Amino acid sequence: MKQEVVFTNDIEAVIERVCKASAYDKYFVLCDSNTYDCVLPRLLSPYIANAYVIVVGAGEEAKNIESLAHVWRELSANGATRHSLLFNIGGGMITDLGGMAAATFKRGIDFVNIPTTLLAAVDASVGGKTGINFAGLKNEVGVFAPAHWVVISTRFFDTLPQCEFLSGYAEMLKHGLIDGTKHYRDLLSYNVAAINTETLLPLLQYSVGIKQRIVEQDPQERGMRKILNLGHTVGHAIESHSHSHSCAVPHGYAVAWGLVCELLIAHRALSFPSAVIYDLAHFVERNYGAYAITCEDYDELMAFMQHDKKNFNDKINFSLLSDVGVCAINNQIDRKEIEISLDFFRDLFHL
Repeated sequence: MKQEVVFTNDIEAVIERVCKASAYDKYFVLCDSNTYDCVLPRLLSPYIANAYVIVVGAGEEAKNIESLAHVWRELSANGATRHSLLFNIGGGMITDLGGMAAATFKRGIDFVNIPTTLLAAVDASVGGKTGINFAGLKNEVGVFAPAHWVVISTRFFDTLPQCEFLSGYAEMLKHGLIDGTKHYRDLLSYNVAAINTETLLPLLQYSVGIKQRIVEQDPQERGMRKILNLGHTVGHAIESHSHSHSCAVPHGYAVAWGLVCELLIAHRALSFPSAVIYDLAHFVERNYGAYAITCEDYDELMAFMQHDKKNFNDKINFSLLSDVGVCAINNQIDRKEIEISLDFFRDLFHL
């Protein structure tokens, strides 16, 4: 099923359109405790006001099997059927968790994603990936299940701290690197310290369009969709490492650092231009800071990378670029090359 993605600040009108288009018997809302307090009161749709609200804890640590079971129980106890509709209102944790719950409850009910963070808008809510973290590993269990609709707005971004905005912006940088020089340069020149939602909206719409085009060509990630994992093999390892050491970093920060490291890998493997790497590293260090690693962390980082779902054998499978906009999937990189790139990463960030 092709996702219907709508960009609007009149969310209530789109919700009415969605609800009138099908004969749903009941409406449910899934949100976390932050969204419940900050966003839900600002949504004035009667369909939302009359829906049964399911609340889970906030943060990535809530994206687990216990929360998933809680959503299933609440749906079941409150009479959800295969003809019910679930609104996932929140960040990427909610769209991942809610999508997984909807896709598996009674073998699948319709759901609508209303992302309230930039990260969820540009990444998690679009593309049909759902899932939970399991056994200490990010997104270890999940299914492909596209939302019936995705309603994207900048209306709630004023509720975000700067770190949450930057987390989403890292995914936009990834899309820019995949797409080509012009959009990527537009992103590097945008003033992320002074967010203007009017000028951000067209950049966001273009960025989501990049992902949509790739997903439509390869919905099950058997080929070119893997390029959307750019920055994520190392990024997820950094994110998991931060959680295991009780110094959790936002997903997008880990992706920003992962992009730099994977471009360093691409420089050695595919001659990716070093000048672009220096520009990106400067942007990332200025806005995201650095993640302090030493060579003593390499074993743990490699162990996390070994669990990546894209791997085929004892080598790590990377999606890389040979230049901005020139993509290459299924690059098998051995440990020595990864460690050399981690060394260069530490030098670039003065670690």
